[in-house]
Amino acid sequence: MSFAAPAALLGLLAIPVLVRFYVREQRRRNSEAAAFVAPPLAASIAPHRPRWRRHAPMAVFAIALAMLIAAAARPQRSVAVPVKDGAIMLANDVSSSMTATDVAPTRLKAAERAGEQFLQSVPASVRVGLLEFASRPIVLQSATADHALVRGAYAQLSTSGGTAIGDAILTSLRSLTTLRSTDGKRPPSAILLLSDGASNVGSSPLAAARDAATDHIPIDTVALGTPNGTIAIKRGSQTVTVGVPPSPQTLAQIASISGGRAFAAADTNRLSAIYAHLAAQLGRKRVKHGLTADFAGGGLALVLLGSALSLWWFGRLIW
Repeated sequence: MSFAAPAALLGLLAIPVLVRFYVREQRRRNSEAAAFVAPPLAASIAPHRPRWRRHAPMAVFAIALAMLIAAAARPQRSVAVPVKDGAIMLANDVSSSMTATDVAPTRLKAAERAGEQFLQSVPASVRVGLLEFASRPIVLQSATADHALVRGAYAQLSTSGGTAIGDAILTSLRSLTTLRSTDGKRPPSAILLLSDGASNVGSSPLAAARDAATDHIPIDTVALGTPNGTIAIKRGSQTVTVGVPPSPQTLAQIASISGGRAFAAADTNRLSAIYAHLAAQLGRKRVKHGLTADFAGGGLALVLLGSALSLWWFGRLIW
């Protein structure tokens, strides 16, 4: 919880002063009562003392005052609400290493299935696009609220050599920054980048991440694969098996620079869980919800309660 006008909370300093004044007044009244009647006779003259009830209304009033002062400070809390207009570009690595079978059935197929689950979970109002990249990026589907088109675009994924992560980010940025909402403003946007390796061709991925940060478009990254991943490649007349372990370091830097989050997935279940989590996160935004009315209403209710107790027990508003 936060406060839009925190200076008003300085009024809480008055409460200890009022409490001290109240205690002093009670002591003065006790002294006057002791002067009027000898202490040994007090029990016979006033056998039914209010004891704790004497102070209960004032305690309620003090709490009510604190709540009203807090209300003046305009309390608010951050709540998550569905995004009504947003855009997400799914950037999917289709380099040759994505044919590795360490993530069943293959890394590429696992990414495709996770993407389809993402589309099922993200709000229908959010525009989603799909881009594949190997040695160069290709936009298979521009950001659209028709998620069926994006599902169909996943069927077009095909592997080839190279990993141009920087170019993929720049192409995603160009696609997202041209979008406009009905009010003419650019909708809140994000990039979800999945890859299993380090960039080895094209623009610098870290420089591209800085461009994303400048455009206020965070990049969430997912490093897919296990250290045991291998693929078969031809070298001349022979087919050899080479290791293709994931390289999450660059992806983590991209996420950090752009203001996104970095994840790693070593199996299909983990990848699906990450995409489901990101669908929920990217499909919602946090907004400030004012609590002034709640605090003011609670404070006024306590004022009424304290007044009712005082009238019921003592026949007056303040004891």
